[in-house]
Amino acid sequence: MRIAVFSGSFNPLHIGHLAILERLCGERRFDGVYLVISPVSPFKEDVEQPSGKARYNAAVAAVKRHPELQVKVDDIELGMEAPHYTITTLDALKRREPDNDFTLVIGADNLAEIRRWKDYQKLLTKYGVAVYPRGGIDLEAVRSALLHENSLYDIAVIEAPLIDISSTRIREGMARGEDMSAYLM
Repeated sequence: MRIAVFSGSFNPLHIGHLAILERLCGERRFDGVYLVISPVSPFKEDVEQPSGKARYNAAVAAVKRHPELQVKVDDIELGMEAPHYTITTLDALKRREPDNDFTLVIGADNLAEIRRWKDYQKLLTKYGVAVYPRGGIDLEAVRSALLHENSLYDIAVIEAPLIDISSTRIREGMARGEDMSAYLM
């Protein structure tokens, strides 16, 4: 089976994530979608966040509120030793499920920074990425530059809606006492 792996801290899950999950579930190129909860991103260690288990439980509850989605919330990273590199997670998924093919789902902002990721060349050739647009990023230019570096990189574009919301904005609004419930998944 072809599995889309949408990984992140999801602190919290919001309507932007929901739009991407809806698109992934409707994509014929994938047979399933795994929402992988990361304990701590190596790039977000300074962000205070609920425990990985609490965010996992919140994700399970959020996905249950959307039974139309065929999404499995996966806690594989919660049992892995730090640091939590994406390539390590993908390799662990492949060992656990050798008959499945995994593709990482990321935003254009992450694709623009992917050269900072551990073993990004292996990630782009062995697993590939499905990339959704993010404001302020010229996705096609970033994709073209990477493909110029190596034409064997597997970089697909997901035609997902551009939703101008982020977990950071939601957390900041909540800290100011604002009602952010309309943005939550």
